[in-house]
Amino acid sequence: MHLLAHFLGLTFLALSLAGSVYLLLASSVVTRFMALRAPHAAEHPPVTLLKPLHFDSPGLEEDLDTFLAQNYDAPVQIVFGVQSTSDPAITIVKHLQARHPDVDIELVVDERAYGHNAKVSNLINMAEQAKHEILVLSDSDISVAPDWLSKVVGALLQPGVGAVTCPYTGLAGQSAWSTLAAMGTSYDFLPSVVFGTFWGIARACLGSTIALRHSTLKQIGGFEAFRDFLADDYEIGRAVRQRGLRITMMPLAVSHRCTEEGVRELFSHELRWSRTIRVLRPSEHVGTLITYPFPLALAAIALLGGGFYGVGALLFALGARIVLKTSVERAFGTFAGPLWLLPVRDTISMAVFLLSFFGQKVAWRGARYQVRPSGAMSQL
Repeated sequence: MHLLAHFLGLTFLALSLAGSVYLLLASSVVTRFMALRAPHAAEHPPVTLLKPLHFDSPGLEEDLDTFLAQNYDAPVQIVFGVQSTSDPAITIVKHLQARHPDVDIELVVDERAYGHNAKVSNLINMAEQAKHEILVLSDSDISVAPDWLSKVVGALLQPGVGAVTCPYTGLAGQSAWSTLAAMGTSYDFLPSVVFGTFWGIARACLGSTIALRHSTLKQIGGFEAFRDFLADDYEIGRAVRQRGLRITMMPLAVSHRCTEEGVRELFSHELRWSRTIRVLRPSEHVGTLITYPFPLALAAIALLGGGFYGVGALLFALGARIVLKTSVERAFGTFAGPLWLLPVRDTISMAVFLLSFFGQKVAWRGARYQVRPSGAMSQL
């Protein structure tokens, strides 16, 4: 037993050191990625923005307002969609219509459902009202800079590009749990996506922004083709690539508003995301273990009984974590949470990672689903 504990301790020590090196490499990649120049549009074709909504949430009107304040020299139609006449988001959309009478705002209230993914059902209904060839989808909890649309369309117009997406940072709310969620988004998820995309390891297509042509959407089967998939954004990206087209991830981050109010809500959201990745990309998911060098160093210290090497690995992990946090904040102009919460955030991330291997059930919008290996889901 002693030999086994020693062996495991050395294994965790090695993984922690490898993870710290990864964090330092990721910090460099983040800086290099954001130094890339986004292409500018030589023309500005008309655009339809699709914003599926589901109930009210803190900051929703403020976030939606950013899409109505785009510096874009062409007609822009904004289609908001809900699936219930009692959805409180309707009031917010009507308020936006009253405040911006010159903006082409369409509100679709349609209860028709087509599969297990309610957001995709909403998009199917909304797409019927789209006027323009260029479509840009974005989740409801996203806010953007005034030049976002111009840069996204400019990238989409490049030869061979089938879709454009954007990474996102975390924007904390009032609770400590939302701060921890935002830190996970900005300091874990964001650098992992950028690192993987930069080196061609990952092929991200994120719901924060998906821009594509209506003709491309028709070629991949329309939104109807994704009505039963939990990770609809990932599946849209995969379908576009199967058509031989590229997906461009912009060196431009949007903001994702985190509204978690308690530990259960935080774990439910992150576990859904983690289990989905485990089902869709199992080898990549296992590899994320080394992105948590701090808890790995703690495990090594516990098994090895302390010692110089264990403490050294722990300090190295903390230092690398601080370097990555600083790099993300400088590159993206964001701040998600304080330094002293990093060990707490990393411990939560490790717990979510371990729990992701126990079962394939996820909670979403008040219902529970089983995620199959294909990525499709069925309601329990």
